[in-house]
Amino acid sequence: MESYRLNQLLSMSPRAQLERTRRKIREAYHHWEGDVYVAFSGGRDSTVLLDLVREQFPKVPAVFCDTGLEYPEVRKFALSVDNLVTLKPKITFKEILSKYGYPVISKETAQKLYEIRTTKSDKLRHKRMHGDDNKNKSGKLSEKWKFLIDCPFKISHMCCDVMKKRPSKSFEKKEGVFPFVGTMVCDSQLRKQSYRKHTCNAFDLTRPRSAPLSLWSEDHIRLYVKDRGLKISDIYNMGENHTGCMFCAFSIHLEKSPNKFQRMKKIHPRLWAYCMDKLGMREVLKYINIPCE
Repeated sequence: MESYRLNQLLSMSPRAQLERTRRKIREAYHHWEGDVYVAFSGGRDSTVLLDLVREQFPKVPAVFCDTGLEYPEVRKFALSVDNLVTLKPKITFKEILSKYGYPVISKETAQKLYEIRTTKSDKLRHKRMHGDDNKNKSGKLSEKWKFLIDCPFKISHMCCDVMKKRPSKSFEKKEGVFPFVGTMVCDSQLRKQSYRKHTCNAFDLTRPRSAPLSLWSEDHIRLYVKDRGLKISDIYNMGENHTGCMFCAFSIHLEKSPNKFQRMKKIHPRLWAYCMDKLGMREVLKYINIPCE
């Protein structure tokens, strides 16, 4: 899909986006003959998605990955939803950190750092250090983050894959179902690239999925919540606009003070202390010059 076409779609009115989303949900539901579920995190986006899917198909189950990384308010809200399936990862976040490393900067950067430090392929390491032999030097680790190659702790992109994707994939295979996910192109460049290639209903992927909120913005989400009088997690009344995993440090360098860890110290001091002292996040944040107090 060309950039101008995507920009046209992104500029649609909220009402037009809503009707398009409802249509995409119907298309996916009927394509998979009702063998679907909603990937439900307990956050605002997935709450909107669940409401939209059940508006047309009330019996669709919600599936929640109980990783132990959710804000307590988010987890409590998620577990209050009816027709909920709860999945558990096979290993803990602490074990993830020990085996693979910390999620810092971004998933793309963490993956490049992980591969540079662990790969046995000279070709892959060269690509991550110097880029492909093309004009754009694609695949190269940014010069800005090369100092992390020699940092005294592990870094990786594996957390989400191990703790959320693997349990979900096992569930899909066992039950023969396909997911509705609440991702949006405004979340990252990777998601924008994915949309250009597969659009909302990616039936052709190895792991097919429907992402009917792809073209929504955060403003669209907030407007829908307001117009529907939709109940959402209490965490959004505590100063948090983006939930995700509590201890994840992806994009932390882009946050203004007080950042998520500074806010966490105020609203959940015991969990903050566990994160800093037991999980070792204090050392990690200090190394990349991010305040946590």
